[in-house]
Amino acid sequence: MHNLKEIRKDFDTFKKKLEIRSANVDFNKLKDLDVQNRDFIQKKETLEKEKKDISKSKDKSLFSKSKEISKSIDEITEKQKQIKLSLDNILSNIPNIPHPDVPIGKDENDNLEVIKKGQIPKFDFNPKSHFEIGENLNMLDFDLATRTTGARFVFVKNKLALMERAISNFMLDIHITNNGYQEISPPLMASENTMFGTGQLPKFENDQFEVKIDKGSERKFLIPTAEVILTNIVKDKILDSNLLPMRFVASTPCFRKEAGSYGKDTKGMIRQHQFYKVELVSIVEQSKCMEELERMTDCATGILDLLELPYRKVILCSGDMGFSAEKTYDLEVWLPSENRYREISSCSSCGTFQAIRMKARYKDQNKEILFAGTLNGSGLAVGRTLIAILENYQQKDGSVIVPKVLRPYMNNLEKISLN
Repeated sequence: MHNLKEIRKDFDTFKKKLEIRSANVDFNKLKDLDVQNRDFIQKKETLEKEKKDISKSKDKSLFSKSKEISKSIDEITEKQKQIKLSLDNILSNIPNIPHPDVPIGKDENDNLEVIKKGQIPKFDFNPKSHFEIGENLNMLDFDLATRTTGARFVFVKNKLALMERAISNFMLDIHITNNGYQEISPPLMASENTMFGTGQLPKFENDQFEVKIDKGSERKFLIPTAEVILTNIVKDKILDSNLLPMRFVASTPCFRKEAGSYGKDTKGMIRQHQFYKVELVSIVEQSKCMEELERMTDCATGILDLLELPYRKVILCSGDMGFSAEKTYDLEVWLPSENRYREISSCSSCGTFQAIRMKARYKDQNKEILFAGTLNGSGLAVGRTLIAILENYQQKDGSVIVPKVLRPYMNNLEKISLN
């Protein structure tokens, strides 16, 4: 969320910076509401001072006037409250401003490739898709999931269920032991206020799974990513700068309606309502965001390197970034069946955008209180990693070689086959 005082200082520059995000914002209305809001506040303060002066004078002849002033104050307070709600509604739907490093563009076609790594496998047969491989092994069952739950769910069975768990445990071990993240096992539900803090609400409410608990209780949502719950660990806090950076990692199920994706990736596990993800979150001093983004992205690419999966690193353009992000790197893994790279991780710096919404601050060495910098990234998406392994390690006979680094997590199993 943006600080209105900062917007007011140079409104035209703020507007210009947001135009490259293709954000649909009524800037004239925002400016008008801000003027009205401040005008009501000023009128209210003037009337309150007048009432206070009357009270101090103890002049009984002014009693009726004092009552009239009180009535006017109540009316102005109610009007200002409605103006403030409209103002906050606009502000809460305005995306983050892109970092100067971000390329200007409209969509994914304007993203820029940074690096490409790994050897793309060459097959002497026509490579199958992950869902064909899994179904032929009798270890992925989409039909059963449709019957028990609905579309965009899957039963992962037998050795592939073991591999899914192995992937998650392997990633956690690397991020904790090698990369210095603290493991968290968080709640899988978040309050409305928590979802607002990281930018999922109100703009993306249609993509969330709301949970009905008790009538009249605070709204709860299944987490769309562990980023939501991990970042909010510092909500409403003033931290000492000595505690920064704070780095958290969690492996959790995630839940998304995938609103707006009708007809996309309907087959297989690419776009599911429920999926597992190992999530990385960093809380840093605001000046350290870009440095931390590079570090976090390296942690994610390190997993792909160890798994020996071919991938590329892409910087997203201004029109393709997430709502809360100021700069984002996507990592895309090679999928032989599609003959292209597909996203497996997204690492973003949000600057102070989320911290302002969450009121997450820290006290620097000069005792000045500043908003913290927040970052998040997939380290990696577990389901998509499973997909990438199935496709890149597939054999002509339908079996799948287990990557060497996963074997200790799978009872030293070297190959998954039907027999």
